[in-house]
Amino acid sequence: MSVVDVSDVSADLFIIAVVFILLIFGLLSFGILQMFQQRFRLGWYNFAGALVSFIVLMIILNIWYL
Repeated sequence: MSVVDVSDVSADLFIIAVVFILLIFGLLSFGILQMFQQRFRLGWYNFAGALVSFIVLMIILNIWYL
């Protein structure tokens, strides 16, 4: 194993990635919880929100950081 140099990652990219990762995985986990509680419509809405958040993250990264 080697040490990874992350000093090239800017602060705004790090903050955007952290916020979106927390949003996406939060919506996924809440969707799974809703499915276990037999609230299937709300669960699917949360899965759709996670998918939309992922697509928005990819668009932001392609526009601002490529």
